[in-house]
Amino acid sequence: MKIKWFGQSCFMITSENGTKILMDPYKNALGYKLPKEITADIVSISHDHSDHNYINAVKCKFVHINKTGSFLEHGIEIKGVGTFHDKVSGAKKGKNIIYNFKIDGINICHCGDLGHTLDLNFVEEIGNVDILLIPVGGGYTLDALDAVDVVKQLNPTVIIPMHYRTKALGIIGLAFAKVDKFISASGLSSNEYKELELNSENIKNYSGVAVLKYD
Repeated sequence: MKIKWFGQSCFMITSENGTKILMDPYKNALGYKLPKEITADIVSISHDHSDHNYINAVKCKFVHINKTGSFLEHGIEIKGVGTFHDKVSGAKKGKNIIYNFKIDGINICHCGDLGHTLDLNFVEEIGNVDILLIPVGGGYTLDALDAVDVVKQLNPTVIIPMHYRTKALGIIGLAFAKVDKFISASGLSSNEYKELELNSENIKNYSGVAVLKYD
């Protein structure tokens, strides 16, 4: 599979057979920009905020996943687990959905705008995680230290940070911490990639923190 980061919490996963899964597309108002002619077979939305739910960016028919539960689409198993955008059960920022996708035999977990660490019930409901896409910038989501706790709770092989300060965000980025803070707190090795291309046989070669570059 291939994993491409479009900034913020938006990723495109392309399976070995070419199925495309787009996660949390945004309006082009952050400093990041999505490709003009982006297409996908499945689009998942973790919560209803404009920097995560802009399905109009997708220029084709697709399956829209925006709720909790178990789904099977295009041969991909998807589990949506209800969580919260804050530490007070959604009282401040509302609800959030974590999605665990089984793609090419690998479990990829997208945390959306998760705002709290997980108790045992959440961990069990989410299930096995091989690749974790997790917010680390704080401000509106988990900060670096809480993100490290969630990594320990879910125990993935590969951790891909998201929702942190980059140059592309400009002044908006001051609301978030840089990814370096999370890497330092994690104590894990890290490497940068333009795009990840991995499978069940070589995934361990990418163990640790994989920082994806925004083009």
